[in-house]
Amino acid sequence: ASAPKKTLKVMGVDISEDTIKIFAPVVVGRKGEYYQLLYDLLGKGYEKVKVDGEIRSLREQMVLSKYKKHSIDALVDEILVSEFKRPASSAGQGALERLSEAVERALTESDGLVKVEDTNGERLISAKFMCPYDGFSFPEVEPRLFSFNSPYGACPACNGLGTKHFFGSDPCLVCNGARLRPEALNVFLKGLPLEKGAKGESLEKVNIVDTTNLSIKDAYNLFNKLKLSKQDQEISKTVVKEITARLKFMLDVGLDYLTLNRRANTLSGGEAQRIRLASQLGSGLVGALYVLDEPTIGLHQRDNERLIKTLVNLRDLGNTIIVVEHDEDTIYSGDFLVDIGPGAGVHGGEVVVADNLEKLLTAKKNDSGSLTLAYLRGEKYIAVPQRRRDAEKGTLKIRGGKAYNIKNLSADIPLGRLIAVTGVSGSGKSTFLYDIVYENLRARFDKRYRTNKVYNAASFAGTEYLTRAVMIDQGAIGRTPRSNPATYTGAFTFVRELFAETSEARARGWKANRFSFNVPQARGGGRCEACEGNGTIAVEMSFLPTVYVTCDLCNGKRFMKETLEVKYKKKNIYDVLKMTVEEGLKFFEDIPAIYDRLRTLNEVGLGYLELGQSATTLSGGEAQRVKISSELYKPHLQKTIYLLDEPTVGLHYEDVQKLIDILNRLVGAGNTVMLIEHNMDIIKNADYVLDFGPEGGEGGGTLVAKGTPEQVANNPRSHTGAYLKKVL
Repeated sequence: ASAPKKTLKVMGVDISEDTIKIFAPVVVGRKGEYYQLLYDLLGKGYEKVKVDGEIRSLREQMVLSKYKKHSIDALVDEILVSEFKRPASSAGQGALERLSEAVERALTESDGLVKVEDTNGERLISAKFMCPYDGFSFPEVEPRLFSFNSPYGACPACNGLGTKHFFGSDPCLVCNGARLRPEALNVFLKGLPLEKGAKGESLEKVNIVDTTNLSIKDAYNLFNKLKLSKQDQEISKTVVKEITARLKFMLDVGLDYLTLNRRANTLSGGEAQRIRLASQLGSGLVGALYVLDEPTIGLHQRDNERLIKTLVNLRDLGNTIIVVEHDEDTIYSGDFLVDIGPGAGVHGGEVVVADNLEKLLTAKKNDSGSLTLAYLRGEKYIAVPQRRRDAEKGTLKIRGGKAYNIKNLSADIPLGRLIAVTGVSGSGKSTFLYDIVYENLRARFDKRYRTNKVYNAASFAGTEYLTRAVMIDQGAIGRTPRSNPATYTGAFTFVRELFAETSEARARGWKANRFSFNVPQARGGGRCEACEGNGTIAVEMSFLPTVYVTCDLCNGKRFMKETLEVKYKKKNIYDVLKMTVEEGLKFFEDIPAIYDRLRTLNEVGLGYLELGQSATTLSGGEAQRVKISSELYKPHLQKTIYLLDEPTVGLHYEDVQKLIDILNRLVGAGNTVMLIEHNMDIIKNADYVLDFGPEGGEGGGTLVAKGTPEQVANNPRSHTGAYLKKVL
């Protein structure tokens, strides 16, 4: 700082020669000659500049080194300090106005910076977010700063992924897995009600990452009890109200244990379904029509109750809710029942019943022919088995199981039985079945993955009692649209051989490959080459989904005209593919190889499917049942364990009964069936139950109860047990 200047007395009044200089920093530590910039400043009326700490006149010649860093400040104004000592006088007022204008001009010239120099030295002031001590500058604080999907907010090192590599799991070294740039992490929320954070540390202030690390329950408490000043309350009122409303909705559907930053691909099916619901229903609309397709998929009975409560609240707000559902509790909660049927496929498509539910349930008799109503009224029901299998056929022993929320799990799985894996949503059922059981079985039995390594457990023993493991999931059958129930079950191979045996085909010298829509004509196939045996032609639409149009050469029949001339019992190969499974059963009743395969499809409740129906048009539940049916006619010489994930999704009571019969047949043949299930009819028919819980997320991952359904029903710690008691 320069030494204070002497004061002069003019006509007895003290006059100080100290001045305040206002600079506009136009260049801050950048290389260059800046000839044009200096020339422009002179043109704008500036007289002096400070170049690298030295005051120079713009009228003198200045040569700056091109390769050195320079700082250039334009002198905007210089005002005597003594002028401010007379605020009441016109001179004092003039000095304040001059200062205000100088600061404004400096801000405009330097894009938000002002340098002030007085007797105490100089300091830099910014109109933007900047630290006055070390010059650390902040971008404008707006929502995108806190989004790792925006280049404005994402960590520059990992582009917002939070990991070092694109598919890796090592946290990014710069943001430490937070996914945001440092500026975003330095904006804090104060006035917290929480004494302890998620990891037990004391919280005085939180940034956005700390907030999203909280569970939904903790976050709800945080925003509900924020202690803000009056002004802050005014500013944040609307936002906080919206946040708490959305969090409340997730609490209502039982997702209190999830953390806000949980990755979507790690959610269970039930959790994802409820989050989608929360996003829609949290909007609090009135007079809207909501259409929900099986919202209870993947939900435990306990979570069902919460969901139903939410839907009832929505209805009471003045909305209409149409739910496609097979869940008994949800149906009973409705006001009006529409039953479509009476059967499936060609046997369906009619409204069998449409009336007030109360009236239908209390009517003296059910003469509508509705199967659904028969089950709802208790005229038909799925029985509890007379006895449960308990023969000793070996045991899979898991020790020290560890994955996601499962910590140090010990479980024994008795083989040769129907085993149900139960528990509330998010309790660790899928983790147990996929990441521990299937992962280890696959490592023992699948040639592609064979290894002695034990996955996600300290030990996994007992595989010597088995020779094969099959995961029957809801993924599509086959990998292409060409795949269909006939090809998947192997029936189509025999159909083609049958056509090749006809006198017409033999006269023409055709083999079975002539009747395949996968073999090109060049290799002896008889398919239509215009559509390559698909029956449709894919038309690529730029920026729009691909459109499929019927092939105009074969009219969607997939085969050449000559191929279609060969007939068996007056039907050509295309007619056979258009038949439903039920029609196929009658048509091929004297051909055991085809009949047996189609019969198993019919037994799993898929009699309505067309034999040639494309795999891509089947629902998850249908695809799963096609896979089960293809297992049914295999000679059960091997001891197999079948793993299923919620096979009752989308199934009616009648279909559930069929499924139970089929699963019992598989177990009766000496196999083991293990399935994740929430459907009480399946659970009460199981021989053994493994119940996970007690809660979801961090509160889960423990084996709460095990044993027969009766033993689990008597366990006070088990949520499943409480509901099992009612149905046993």
